[in-house]
Amino acid sequence: MLSIKRKTFGDWVGEIIIYLVLTILAVVMVIPFIYVIAASFAPESEIQSRPIFLIPDNPTLSAYEDVFSGSTGVRVIRSLAVSVGVTVCGTLINLFFTLTMAYGLSRTNLIGKKAVLNMVLFTMVVNGGMIPTFLLVKNLGMYDTFSALILPGAISAYNMLIVRNFFIELPNELEEAASIDGCSDIGIFIKIALPLSLPVIATFGLFYAVGHWNNYFGALLYLEDQNKYPFQLVLRNIVMQTADTSANADQELPEDTLKMAVIVIGTVPILCVYPFLQKHFAAGVMVGAVKG
Repeated sequence: MLSIKRKTFGDWVGEIIIYLVLTILAVVMVIPFIYVIAASFAPESEIQSRPIFLIPDNPTLSAYEDVFSGSTGVRVIRSLAVSVGVTVCGTLINLFFTLTMAYGLSRTNLIGKKAVLNMVLFTMVVNGGMIPTFLLVKNLGMYDTFSALILPGAISAYNMLIVRNFFIELPNELEEAASIDGCSDIGIFIKIALPLSLPVIATFGLFYAVGHWNNYFGALLYLEDQNKYPFQLVLRNIVMQTADTSANADQELPEDTLKMAVIVIGTVPILCVYPFLQKHFAAGVMVGAVKG
């Protein structure tokens, strides 16, 4: 019979300490986010008079009305559309190149696999630098285009190697059975490998999507037309400026409440994606990270 080990006093103390530390960390991380949300619904006077609060005394939607009205609203809505488009297209391109290259390099019969892997590892050690990359993007005709936000980072070498390790761990019997049934290499990849890779696709798809959504430095370097600015660059400009006086000469926009509202608008969309990928994310976050 299996004996059930009873917890000792030390075990109880250890668990209490662990839960206490995790609770403190959770509170430390959650409270600032709650404050940002609460401040976005508070009037400017309340933010100036109260250093921190979790529930506003006089809730108002004036900050959100200011964000989505006038020239500021046009700029925010346009930048949100740009960010959504870049995030969706960029993530699909990232996953396409990552999955296809990882699957190809996981095959034992691939000619020149070692040389290609060495080139991939070389890119992880040596980087071209910001100025050479900028000149390359400009000479390729991608400057001031949306492709400059997507193609330079079309694949991550680190992510590709982890996905490759996952494909290596797939049972060879499945591929052999599919090959006997007359399935081609592309067919095996589409019908066998990809359906088994949903945790990997969800995990790295989320990583890529968050990276595209939060990227503002690439737009700052490669975009000149302000109509093409993604939301994060517009958010940066709004947070750094004191007030949009040029677009609102007769009406002073609320400074801190406007910033808080824009931060909430930029954070909520990516948070809404996570619950749909959570079950796959938990299973795929460590996949392929052990075997080499």
